Amino acid sequence: MRKASLSKLLLAMMLLLFLVLAACNNGSDDSAEGGDGGSDEGTEEGAEEGEDSGDPIDDFNQVKENAGEPIDGGTLNYGLLSSTVFEGVLNYNFYSISSDADVIQFFDESLLSYDENWEYTQDGAATFEVSDDDKTFTFTIRDEVNWHDGEPVTAEDWLFSYEIIGHPDYTGIRYDASFRNIEGMDEYHSGDADTISGIEVIDDKTLEITYKEAWPSLLAGGIWTYAMPKHIFEDMPMDEIEESPEVRENPIGMGPFIVESVVPGESVTFTANEDYWKGAPKLDGLTLKTVSPETAVQAIESGEVDIVDFPRDQYAEAVDSLTNVEVLANYDNAYTYIGFKLGQWDADEGQVEMDPDAKMADVDLRRAMWYAVDNEAVAENFFDGLSWPATTLIDPTKPNYHNEEIETPTFDQDMANQILDEAGYEDVDGDGMRETPDGEELVINFASMEGGDTAEPIVNYYIQSWEQVGLNVEMLEGRLHEANAFYDRVEEDDPDIDIYQGVWGTGSDVDPSGLYGPEAPFNYPRYQSEENDRLIAEGNSEESFDLEHRQAVYDEWQELMVEDIPVFPTLYRLSLEAVNERVTDYSVIIGWTDWHEVGVMQEDPVLP
Repeated sequence: MRKASLSKLLLAMMLLLFLVLAACNNGSDDSAEGGDGGSDEGTEEGAEEGEDSGDPIDDFNQVKENAGEPIDGGTLNYGLLSSTVFEGVLNYNFYSISSDADVIQFFDESLLSYDENWEYTQDGAATFEVSDDDKTFTFTIRDEVNWHDGEPVTAEDWLFSYEIIGHPDYTGIRYDASFRNIEGMDEYHSGDADTISGIEVIDDKTLEITYKEAWPSLLAGGIWTYAMPKHIFEDMPMDEIEESPEVRENPIGMGPFIVESVVPGESVTFTANEDYWKGAPKLDGLTLKTVSPETAVQAIESGEVDIVDFPRDQYAEAVDSLTNVEVLANYDNAYTYIGFKLGQWDADEGQVEMDPDAKMADVDLRRAMWYAVDNEAVAENFFDGLSWPATTLIDPTKPNYHNEEIETPTFDQDMANQILDEAGYEDVDGDGMRETPDGEELVINFASMEGGDTAEPIVNYYIQSWEQVGLNVEMLEGRLHEANAFYDRVEEDDPDIDIYQGVWGTGSDVDPSGLYGPEAPFNYPRYQSEENDRLIAEGNSEESFDLEHRQAVYDEWQELMVEDIPVFPTLYRLSLEAVNERVTDYSVIIGWTDWHEVGVMQEDPVLP
């Protein structure tokens, strides 16, 4: 990491003051959303053994060092780090907040596995073959894969997931370009066909899917790999599924643990699935409970939980006392960002609709706001080197595509002032705040969510930074918002929100269409342009099976996002997990899903 300039050190003092003033408030830059890969930040090729590379991940393991042999059975306590209750939509086809996915992972799973390079393997619950033209995939589900009620997982169950998501009355947010690329899906989604012509059940365990176009992304996260038990949901009205007891209270899956009971939003008790296709779990059971960022250190240190995501903003202060745990880390395939509301979602058309009169429609205003903030100071002073300034919207966990050489706005308030002056934003009435080029009052409403101790001081820092260049930015309703309510309002295009701070988990696929495509419900800025459409299509064209061609396309796309700025990224980060010393065979390596192998070496947690 580069050392801060004098101006940054002054900002650091201001940031620390905010920490003191807001010590009793909630907040963090973490959302309820969240990798492997590599960041070139601070590293050098060929560093000598023992030499500090400057890469923060060098201080951590990715696989838990076993302190002993696991006992037969035992129960593990898992802490779900969240400042709020989990929403409780416990089905892959319908959930939208990642805390729900954290619950689902224990009782259900993908039919396909993937490796550290995010590519599908043949080691999952299903295997696959691809046609010579790369358009037809044939999947075979293993015979030993069963639902928790003993029914076999079938090709009909996998097809049923596609029929649910593609249904005209589907209430979730999964229907996007990857589904529309399936032959016959458009006709099914519009109600003009009763079946999806491009998906065929060959036999009980074999499914064939034919796509209109061969996309490179299909082999790296571009396939919907989650089945849904048709025998449970097939007679249920579409508008009742998401709120049904079969989703909220007693869901079933094919994973290593079975849901025994749910305390809505607070905890879930699981028992071992002795019929799990990979083999019976070592543990007798597992209990998941929500843990707030404010109490996470106490919860892991006291043995209340055995595993918990560790708040990065508390690590430096707590690390010396954590004698009974090991902290693992990996690069998080995520970035924090500032988003600008540029339009609305047209539900009838299933696409974004930009508003030329939106308050944030002027790209010069957005660019000036990017220049005005010092994300290096935020990273250094709030996260102790465990986060670092983000540059582009393809994060470093995609090393083949993340281009660190693309020039992006960095902290320069003189440049921010110059841009605003030239764009006509002037202080007309002498109150120190700029008006619009038309001379109208400009008040920008900024929404952000609760989390750990740092969220409110970070929001206050951004607001003060923008105030220093004459922009009147106010925290929406004068407070941070509970995470579920925050994302509901952002998703529903609440007209009171002009800008917002969010976190995107970028997943396994470098293709940005799911977040920034014109037909993506997750396109929360509601951004669209012809050049964006062209590059997204080109990135998934047959020509892009050539790595160099696809790299060039995504270089252009990253540059376009710096030019158009529907959002700007603020921080990349490490993901930390604290694990009690009694836990064995646990890993944070990307693609690891072997919860059935996790054990404990004694009944009670190891204490300090």
